[in-house]
Amino acid sequence: MARRIEPLRPLRLGWLFFRVGAMNELQYRVNFFIEVFQSLLALGTGLVVLALVFGHTTELNGWSRPQLLAVLGVQILMGGVIHTLIQPNMVRLITDVRQGTLDYALTKPEDSQVLASIRDIRIWQTVEVITGAIVLGVAISQLRGGVGVVRGIEFAFALLLGALMIYCFWLIITTGAFWVVRMDEMVELFDGVFQTGRWPVGVYPVWLRFGLTFLVPIAFAVTVPAEAVTSRLNGRTLLLAVGFATLLFAFTRWFWKRGLRRYSGASA
Repeated sequence: MARRIEPLRPLRLGWLFFRVGAMNELQYRVNFFIEVFQSLLALGTGLVVLALVFGHTTELNGWSRPQLLAVLGVQILMGGVIHTLIQPNMVRLITDVRQGTLDYALTKPEDSQVLASIRDIRIWQTVEVITGAIVLGVAISQLRGGVGVVRGIEFAFALLLGALMIYCFWLIITTGAFWVVRMDEMVELFDGVFQTGRWPVGVYPVWLRFGLTFLVPIAFAVTVPAEAVTSRLNGRTLLLAVGFATLLFAFTRWFWKRGLRRYSGASA
C-alpha cells in the first residue's frame, strides 16, 4: 500500500488540495469572522495574563516582557499552522479508520501517508497564523537590536522543525486508531496541552519540561523558535532539534506502515 515519496510530488499535491480547500471554505465566509473573533479573544486572554504577571515582576525566569510576547506570538502562529494543515487531516484520518473509509485514500496512486496528511486544509484558520505573526512582529520591534539575518534564518528553520515534530506527534497518535478505534478525545486533550506553550518550557518543573520536549514536542515547536528571535538559542539546542526531528520522522514513517497492516476497511 505504501509508495515511495517523490521529492516534489507532495508539494504539488499539497497545492492542489489547498486550492480545493480554499474553494470549499469560501462558500462559508461567515467562518472567517468567527475565526477572527476567536483569535482576538485568545490574543486578548494571553495579553491580560502577561499584564498580570508583569504587574508584579520585571522578568519571568530570565525572560523579559518583549521576549514572552514573542513566545506568545510563536504559540499563536504555530497553533494556526496546526489548525490549518495538521489537525483537520488527523481528525479526518481517525474518522476514516473508524468508519472503514480510508480505502478511498489507500487506493489512489499516491503515497498513502502523504495523501492522508494533506487532504483537508482549512484556510480560515490562517487568521491565527497572521495574528501570531503580528504579535511576533510587535515583540521583535520591542527587542533591543531587533533580529538579524542569521537569527531570522534560525527562526524559520526552528519553526519548520517544530511543525514537522508536531505533525509526527499527531500522526503517531492518530495511527494508534488502527489499534484503538476511539481516538476522538485526543483533539481536546492536545488543545489543552498546547496552551502550555504560551510560556517557555523553562518555567515548568523538570518532569513537565521533559514531557513537553520529548513526549509532546511543544518546546521544539514554540520555545525553540522563540529563543531564536530573542537571541537565546544556542547551536547545541538546534542540533538536538535536528536530530530529534530526524529520528521522530523515521519512527513515524515506520509506525504508519505498521499501522496500515492492521487496517481492515470496507474492501477487506
